[in-house]
This record gives sequence, C-alpha cells and structure tokens, in this order.
Amino acid sequence: MARGLIRRADVDLVRERSRLDEVVSEHVTLRPAGIGSMKGLCPFHDEKTPSFNIRPQLGHWHCFGCGEGGDVISFVQKINHLSFVEAVELLAGRYGVQLHYEEGDGKGGDRPDFGTRRRLLDAHAIVEEFYREQLSTPAAEVGRRFLTERGFDQAAVERFGVGFAPEGWDAVTSLLRSRGFTEPELTASGLASQGQRGVYDRFRGRLVWPIRDITGSTIGFGARRLLENDQGPKYLNTPETAIYHKSSVLYGLDLARKEIASQHRVVVVEGYTDVMAAHLAGVGTAVASCGTAFGAEHVKIVRRVMGDSNRSAGLRLNTDGRGLAGEVIFTFDGDAAGQKAALRAFEEDQRFVAQTFVAVEPSGMDPCDLRIAQGDQAVRDLIESRRPLFEFAIRTAISQVDLDTVEGQVTALRMAAPVVARIRDRAMRPEYARRLAGWLGMEERTVLRAVHDAARAEGSGRRRAQEEPLLEERPGEGVDGGEDGSSLPIPRLADVVSPRDPVGQVEKQSLAAMVQAPQLLDPEKVAALPDDSFHVPALQGVWDVMLAAGTLLDAVAGELAPARYLEQVLEIAGETVRPLIVEIANLDLPARDEEGLRRLGDSLLDRLTELSITREYSVLKQRLQRTDPADAERYQEIMTRLGQVQARRRALHAREE
Repeated sequence: MARGLIRRADVDLVRERSRLDEVVSEHVTLRPAGIGSMKGLCPFHDEKTPSFNIRPQLGHWHCFGCGEGGDVISFVQKINHLSFVEAVELLAGRYGVQLHYEEGDGKGGDRPDFGTRRRLLDAHAIVEEFYREQLSTPAAEVGRRFLTERGFDQAAVERFGVGFAPEGWDAVTSLLRSRGFTEPELTASGLASQGQRGVYDRFRGRLVWPIRDITGSTIGFGARRLLENDQGPKYLNTPETAIYHKSSVLYGLDLARKEIASQHRVVVVEGYTDVMAAHLAGVGTAVASCGTAFGAEHVKIVRRVMGDSNRSAGLRLNTDGRGLAGEVIFTFDGDAAGQKAALRAFEEDQRFVAQTFVAVEPSGMDPCDLRIAQGDQAVRDLIESRRPLFEFAIRTAISQVDLDTVEGQVTALRMAAPVVARIRDRAMRPEYARRLAGWLGMEERTVLRAVHDAARAEGSGRRRAQEEPLLEERPGEGVDGGEDGSSLPIPRLADVVSPRDPVGQVEKQSLAAMVQAPQLLDPEKVAALPDDSFHVPALQGVWDVMLAAGTLLDAVAGELAPARYLEQVLEIAGETVRPLIVEIANLDLPARDEEGLRRLGDSLLDRLTELSITREYSVLKQRLQRTDPADAERYQEIMTRLGQVQARRRALHAREE
C-alpha cells in the first residue's frame, strides 16, 4: 500500500508513451489539417464546423471554439470526468507503464500500488464474467424470476451486467485460485471472507450487480438476498478494500456520466433496481449510493462530473429553462425513513452550486415499483414533478405539529426557521420566509425576525466552513474556480491579438513556429532575437516564459524534442499565460509541408527581426529629439546606435535578397 502522489518521472513516461491521436480518435473523428495537425468536432461543446485541433507530435490539443486545451492526461480527465491521478492510472494501464507512488501530505488517502490495483481489478473482471454465466443456470431460476417480476428483460440484464452467485462456499475462491490468485489476494479483493477453516465465498445464493468506477472497471459487487434460508442482510455489498470505498462510489455512474455532463442534471435514487428502472424509463442520469447515505464524497464526484463550479451559473438559464449550474434531484420513498433521508440530503445541499430538488411519489413507490405499476412515463413524470429540496425540508418540519394551535405554530416556527436560515442562496430566504408565514398563518414580520435570529445563531464558524473550497483538487487537475467558486476567464488569442493587426499576426505565427517546429528554424536567427521582440504584451509574456525555460536553442538545434520543450515551457508558465501557449501550440500555420514550414519560419523570423529593429530605431529617434545637442557625448552615442540599427536593417534586407 502506498500513500501520496505518483512519481513525477512516471507521469512524464505516461505522457511520452500515450498516443494522443489514438486516445482522442476514440471520441472524435479526426482528419488531417496541415503539417502535424489533425482536426475534428469538439467533444466538449456543440459545433458544426470543426475547431478542435490536436498535434500528436507535441502531445497537445486545443479547441479554438470553446478554448479548452491541454495534453493527453487532461483530455482523459475531461472526457471521462476523472481526477489527475485516475487519468494517469488509466493511461498507464493502457500503455504498460509501471507506476510508483511517493509519500504525500496525507490528503490523498491510501491508494494501492499500481500492480496491486491491477490484480484486484483483474480478479473482479473474472468473477463478474463468472456471475453473469451463472445467471443462466437452473440454480439461478429464482434470480431470473426476481428480475422478470420487476420488468427487466435479458437486454436490461446484460446492459447492467447482473449475475448470480451460486450457493456453494468455494465457487469463486476455487476459480480465482485456478487463475493464480493467492489467499491474501482473495481476502484483499473482498470477494472472499476469512473463516476459521480458511477463506470462503462472500456472496452465495444471491443476485449480484457489478459496481463500477467512473471508467467502467468493476471494483465491487452488491448482492440481493433471494433464498429463505439466507439469514444475512437483504443487501450485502463488497467490504472496504483498496479499490472499493462505499463513501466515494455511485452505482450507475459509469453509464450515466455522459448524460449527467451534457444535461447538467443528476438523479439520485436509492437502489440498484431503481437505477435500472430509471435508465430503462429514459432517465439516463440516475445513480445510487452503495450501502451508505449520500454524503460529502459523493457530492465531490457529482460536482466533478456536472462541472458544478460556477456560482453565478444558476442565475443563467439554458434553452430548456434550467440553470447552467444544473440540477441535483433526490428521489426518496414517502415513508418516515425517506423523509429522514431527504433532510439528510438537505444538509449536503450546501456543498452544491447546482439547484437541489426532491421528487417523492405520493403513494410511496420507488422508481422500480412505479415503472412496474404505471410504466416508463410515470417515472419520467416523477422526476419532472420535483420541488426544491428546502421547500420539502420546511414542509416536513412543520408537518409534525398541530398548526391549529398557537403552541403548534410557535413550535413549527422554531423548527422551520433554522431550515430557511440554512438556504444557501440568501436572495431566496426572504421569499421562503414569506411562504412559511403563509403556511403557518403568522405575520411575515414575526417569521422574518425568527429566520434572521436563526441565521445569526448559526455562528461565524459555520459560515466560514461553508465558504471553504468545495473541491480538493491540485492546480490544473480539477474544476477551475476562483476563491468565490466562480470560473476564471480563460485568456484567448482572439482577445489579445486582433485579426486586423498585421504585426500581432506575425508575432503570433512566429511563436507558433518556434513552439511547433523549432528544429526547422535557423539557430542564428532565433538566437539573435532580443528579449523584448514582441509588441503585443500578452505575446511578450509568452516569449518571456519561452526564454525562461532556457532550452529553446536546444530544441532549435534538434537536441531536445519539441514535445519535451513545450512541457518545460508549460511547467513554468503562470495560469494566465498557459492557455495562450497551448493555443499557440495548436495554431494552424499556412504551410503544406516541412519545407514550406521551414521557409515560413525563416520569413517570420526575418519579419519579426525587422519589426524589432523598426521599434528600436523609432525609440532612438525619439530619444535623439529629446537630447540637447549641447550634450555632444550623449548626442553622439545615440547617433552611433542609430547607425548600428540602420546597418542591421540593411544586412537583413541584403540577406532576404
């Protein structure tokens, strides 16, 4: 077991071995778009004209439409909604890189070393296939009948990978032993339990659902009791293991993540069959927690998939009227336990930027039962009948007392005022306070005062806790956001270089040539460029970083690969400069082949040098005009420098001819 971050050298090796074009082409249809460049429709926003560019040689991608960009790791992060570590591990497994973990600061939690994780995942893949095969055996008749009675046909069973664990005590343990797994590995996987006489199968005589991580890898199982002689719990899940942590797992997320990301909506249901029923009914954003209440870690996962980071987004609407921050909809049974779960969800509501709702079927049916009784449309209607979670919490609180008495009204006010006071959006508090006054039959002033007092009673400590960052992500590895949670604007070349500015266009293309193909440029011309070669401030900032990397001439000489030079530049670039560098690295240049790119590079460097000489000459002329001719020494010094600048210009023109 290792703790902390992946070793830096291993991350670099993953970047080096990963084929960007291969990874991207699984999600985007790419076509050639110039020297070393490919283009396609961006997978991160809707567009009709391709603006998504990749440069496999540099290992970088950029969309000129939405401004997103990065390397192969960031692409896998964004397309699969993974953390940085998860993306690196996924690519390492694909391209055969052995990862090593270093001691961290303790925030990352325990993680298995890569070899151990791979073994555990392999064991689960083997057992999942075994369980699925067992579902078709005569012994699994009770399991098939259970599924059929709940409206799940063979296609649904295969879609969700449902299987059957036979009654024997050693079916799984014998299978895994035959595949070379050791007894310690069997217990570490959670697939077997330790008894006085050795290990035995954890799941026996049960219907089983594979529980997968966001990438689709099976990391555990949930099992439902079927037999009368089974004295165990109704549902039995995989215990905590190196790869399965129930507080950070959501059943169905692997199937729902794309729709959650596109719709900015997630529906949280209570069980495996509810997830299946919801998806089959057309609610493809449904997920469920596994053997535990929906908690803080689940919130982090959902926020990452939804892109729930911009606090102002809830004030802006999509074409369907939903807030851009999205919606989180909880479904609960209508009984007391369901109400308690809803109130518990209200506590987690403060962690979301998205608007939170609750959908409760009046007769108390869950989505699975509702689908059986009334069909798919009824499930969809249930979700659309959602109401704000805090309204549900308020009404639940006051429903417990007799509002026909003064004592009941006062008691209800004392119960409900703190709920209103905890509504995250302060602008909504007065309106819900007024509604509460109507529900209680009390004066608005009295209710508003009670809510105000309850808010003050929460204390400054609670307010500070709510203002802390909501996601623990390393820079560049999670949701971008300022201290207030709002997304920072991404600098764009179009914002800093006008298409009507010929000087800016030359400077932009010159930087692109030096980043994309430094080995094709004249070393003397690059070395002769002064430190202040650029007129556009933002591009000068990019040039400063390129010089600060200290290896540009190595890349020009062919001693350093362009992709490695770009990595070194991005490593030291600040947050405002890095997006511009990525965009420059993916900029299309007007050249058809390497020879054309070589000629273009020479021409751009000559033009850049001439512009620099012209600016220097203009500055010296102005300085000369301000100099008193009586100061002969100073006057002569400027005249000499003007002559030198003129000589450089003549030499440049002669070389061009």
